[in-house]
Amino acid sequence: MEPGVIAVFIPIIAITAIAYGVVQWRRYENDERKAMIEKGMDPGSTKRMANTSWALRFGLLFIGAGLGLLCGYMLDSLFRMEEVAYFSMIFIFGGLGLGISYIIEEKKNDSL
Repeated sequence: MEPGVIAVFIPIIAITAIAYGVVQWRRYENDERKAMIEKGMDPGSTKRMANTSWALRFGLLFIGAGLGLLCGYMLDSLFRMEEVAYFSMIFIFGGLGLGISYIIEEKKNDSL
């Protein structure tokens, strides 16, 4: 198959997939509302609480990644570890940041 033909099909397939995903998502929401009505619940009264923990999660992840880059640079300059130092430190400190955010969220949920 020629590259020009493939280039035409890629946007068509992508738009079709996105439209299908939106339709399925709306169908799921409608099925969820129907199930709530069948159980006698009011679907309008159950407002979902705003989840503000994403800011904490991403903030600590990026702080951890920044510290990982800094430590990776120090390891690279001291021991000539090159790329291994950067990637390993980013993953280690990013994971530590996510772990700390989990601990903070658990403490916040316990205090409620």
